[in-house]
Amino acid sequence: MKGSWVTTFAVGGVILLLTLFLGLQYNWLRQASEAECERMQRRVDADTRNFADDFNREMQAAYFNFQTDAASWEKADWTEFNERYDYWKSKTQYPGLIRDFVFFGENPRQLLKFDAQTRSFAAVEIVSEVSVLRAKIEEDASPKAFYEDQSALVMPVYKTEKRFETVILRRMEADAAPLHPVPERLGYLVIFLDKNVIAGSLLTDLAAKYFPEGNFRVEVKNKGDAPVFETAGALASSDAKAGLLSLAPDKMMFFGERALWSKLQPEKRHAVAVDERIESRTFTRTETGPDGTSKGTFKIEVQPGPAVPGTTTKTRRSIIASTAEDSDPWTLNVQHVAGSIDAFARNEFQKSFLIGLGIYLLLVGAIVAIVLSALRSKRFAQRQIDFVSSVSHEFRTPLAVIYSASENLADGVTKDGEQVTRYGNLIKGEGKKLSSMVEQILQFAGARSGKRMYSFSSTDVASIIEAAIAECGPMLEEKGFQVERSIDKDLPKINADADALSTALQNLISNSVKYGNGSHSICVKATNGNGKIKLSVEDQGIGIAVDDLKHIFEPFYRAKDVVDAQIHGNGLGLAVVKEIAEAHGGTVRARSEAGKGSEFTMEIPQTS
Repeated sequence: MKGSWVTTFAVGGVILLLTLFLGLQYNWLRQASEAECERMQRRVDADTRNFADDFNREMQAAYFNFQTDAASWEKADWTEFNERYDYWKSKTQYPGLIRDFVFFGENPRQLLKFDAQTRSFAAVEIVSEVSVLRAKIEEDASPKAFYEDQSALVMPVYKTEKRFETVILRRMEADAAPLHPVPERLGYLVIFLDKNVIAGSLLTDLAAKYFPEGNFRVEVKNKGDAPVFETAGALASSDAKAGLLSLAPDKMMFFGERALWSKLQPEKRHAVAVDERIESRTFTRTETGPDGTSKGTFKIEVQPGPAVPGTTTKTRRSIIASTAEDSDPWTLNVQHVAGSIDAFARNEFQKSFLIGLGIYLLLVGAIVAIVLSALRSKRFAQRQIDFVSSVSHEFRTPLAVIYSASENLADGVTKDGEQVTRYGNLIKGEGKKLSSMVEQILQFAGARSGKRMYSFSSTDVASIIEAAIAECGPMLEEKGFQVERSIDKDLPKINADADALSTALQNLISNSVKYGNGSHSICVKATNGNGKIKLSVEDQGIGIAVDDLKHIFEPFYRAKDVVDAQIHGNGLGLAVVKEIAEAHGGTVRARSEAGKGSEFTMEIPQTS
C-alpha cells in the first residue's frame, strides 16, 4: 500500500510539473510571437518606405532633372537640356524609362519633339496621344504632374526675366494664399514614360530587392484602384503601404531671386526647405490648425537644381514641398503571403505550441503507459504466483493419493487381488491427471515460445469431436455428465492439426464439467457458415461475470468467485484454446451469463 501511494504521488508530481512547463511554454511562445510580429511589422514598414523612396527618387530624377529656364526654349538652345539628359542617363539604372520628350506652348499648333539622333527639339505634327493629353491639361484648373492614361510627367515652364537661383515652393495647404505672383507660363514639357520598364524592370527589381524571400506580396494600384503591378495577384488587405509618384508642379510658385526667401513672413517659412548641398533629402512633419486639429502629415522633397550661371557646379537647389501621401497617384501595398503578419505570427505560434503540446502528450502518455505496464506486470506476476500455488495444490493431491496407495501396496497392507487392482487403477488415474496437467503446461509454454509444431492435414470435423469426447469419457462417466452432439451433415473438411483441435475441445469440455453447478448436460455443436466451421461447447453451469468475461483468455487468469469457491484449476486451459484456434487461422469467443451457463465457440476456416 505504501509503495502504491509513493508511486501515485511521484507520477502525479511529474505530470503536474510537465503541465506547469507547458503553461510556461505557452506564455513564452505568446510573448515571442508578439515580439516577432512587432519586429516583422517594423521591418516591412521600413522596407516599404525604402521601396517607395527608391521608386520616387527614380521618378523624381526623371522629372526634376529636366527643369530648364524658359530662355532655352525661347532661343531654341538645347545645350543645357542635352547636358541634363546625358547626366540623367549616366546616373539612372533604367535609361529606357523615358520614352519621349515633347514640348508644346500656348500656340495650339506648336509641338516640339526631342530627337535623340540630332539631340534637339524639332517641330512635328500633333499626334492624337499629345492632343488628348493637352486637352486634359487645359481642362484641369490645376494641371497634374502625372497623367495615368498617357503615362506622362507634365512639367510647366514659366517665363523668367533673370537667371538667378530658382527656389520652387509648393503650398502646404490648397487654400494658402500665394507668397509671390506666379510668372507667366510659357508651355509644358511632357516626359512620356515606358510602362513596360516601370512594371517589368523598375518595380520588379525593387520588389526583388526589398522582399527577396517571397514572404510578402507586392501590389501597386492607381487612384482608380486598378492594378499597375502585382507579384502574386490582388491583395485583400495590406500590412504596409506607401505613396508613389508624389509630384505636383501645378501648385509650385517660383522666386527669381534668393533674396525673396529672406522676405518671407516667419509664419510662412515653415513650409519651405532650403539646402545648397547636392544630395537629395526628404523631410516629413505634421501640420495642425489653430484649433489643434491635425491637417495631415506632409513630406518635403529636396532635389538638385540647375547649375549656377557661369559655373559647372550644381550648387543651386530646387525645393519642392508636397502634400500627404493620400494625394499620391499610386499606392504601394505589401501583404504577407499568410494573409497578414498577424496571421503568420499566429500560425507560427500555434505550430510551435502544438509541437510542444505533442511532446507534452507524448511524455504524459509514456508515463501513463509505463505505469499501466508496471501494473499489468504486477498483475501478471501475481497471477504467476497464484498459478504456482494452484499447480502445486493440483499436483499435491494426486501425488498424495499415489504415495498413499503405493505405500500400502509396498507394505503389504492389502494382499487381496481385487484391492490391489483398485489401488493400481487409482495410481493409474492420478498419474494420468498429473500427465495431463504437465502436458497442458508444456503446450502453453510451447505455444508462447513459438516452438510448438503443428501437423496440418485435411481432417474431418466429426472425427475430431468424437475423439475429444472419447478422451474425456472417464471423467464424464465419473461425474455423471451426458454429452449431446449437434453436428451438421456434409460438413466440409478443414486443414487442421487433429490432435491440437481435439485438445482444445477437451479443455472446453473439462471446464464445462468443472463448472457444471449441478447441471450434468453438455452440448457439442459443429456448424458451417460464412466459409468457417464453428465448433461450440455449451453448458448450463455457473456462468461467467461480465467483468471477468473479457479476461478469461488471458494466461493464469481465474475469476475471484472461482478462487473463492476453491474450484481447482491453473488458469491455462482457455489460454491454450486461444493459442490453438489462432494457430489454425481462426478465433475463439465466449458468450456467458452468470448463473445460466456458457458457450465457447471456435471458428476455423474451411479447406480452400
